[in-house]
Amino acid sequence: MEKKYWVLGHCLAFEFFGGTPVIVVPDNLKTGVTKPNYYDPDINPTYADMARHYGVIILPTRVRKPSDKAKVENAVLHGERSILAALRDYTFFGHDEANAAVSEELEKLNNRPFQKLHGSRTSWFLEVDKPALRPLPDRRYEFRQWKRATVHMDYHVEFDKSLYSVPYQLVGKSLEILATQTLVEVYHQGMLVATHKRCGPHQRHSTLKEHMPSSHRHYAGRSPESVAAWAGKLGEHAEEWANGLFERCQHPEQGYRTVLGVIRLAKKYSPERVNRACKRAIAFGAYTYRSIKSILEKGLDSVPVDPPSPRHAPLILPTTDQGCLDSFR
Repeated sequence: MEKKYWVLGHCLAFEFFGGTPVIVVPDNLKTGVTKPNYYDPDINPTYADMARHYGVIILPTRVRKPSDKAKVENAVLHGERSILAALRDYTFFGHDEANAAVSEELEKLNNRPFQKLHGSRTSWFLEVDKPALRPLPDRRYEFRQWKRATVHMDYHVEFDKSLYSVPYQLVGKSLEILATQTLVEVYHQGMLVATHKRCGPHQRHSTLKEHMPSSHRHYAGRSPESVAAWAGKLGEHAEEWANGLFERCQHPEQGYRTVLGVIRLAKKYSPERVNRACKRAIAFGAYTYRSIKSILEKGLDSVPVDPPSPRHAPLILPTTDQGCLDSFR
């Protein structure tokens, strides 16, 4: 079962009852329980967040112990026989029509008198269960997704194929992302460090200038030509390499990330070495961050560049976003 439908089912059930119980006892399905343990279960973060919203406690049953909720198992069986069997010969042409028919049969089942007890399911619910329920919150729980991500070298984290900036001091840190349908919040050790509007289907980046180091802020909003010129401060080969990279990227934003990473390598290896590494990379058609880093790590920047054999075609990246994005993986 998908997580959003599991959570929505709980929300609709609470609204149907007109209140929330103190304890919810689910099975140990992966959607709700990440790691089963009778004494200390690991509840799925989104499921636990929903429980906090409604003020309920999640206490899963023991694994493979249907006897822990025998009445529920019997009620499900009785509902299938009374509702689904009654509608088995009907043809429905929409969810609303099917739901209306199920609701009608459910009402009949709940109002049907017990055979060995006084009253019905409805009367017992109103007398026993309803008074014990706590009030519903003012609004229904909004489905939220949790994810843990590591901050990239360009101070962005990735969620749902989009990139969101965080303070640059957190590069390399593991952060928690909380996303709704409209917002993306990023937390570090329980502290909120960034809030963004959630990117749309055609938006790949959300960057706040206050998250950038001062040396990078002037880079935001520039063109590929100006970013390549910035790389040119390391040397003419670095600028030439950057221009070659942008020619291979359909969207320059991913090229910006790669060039920024190469510029940062100059802090460790010196601008002169990075420039020589770019010269070697150009000769072999290697336009990825990993290629430049590998040349520097192996000291190949000091090795004379021999012209590539005409029998071998130079390595060219695919002209897609993925080709550029792979340079950071």
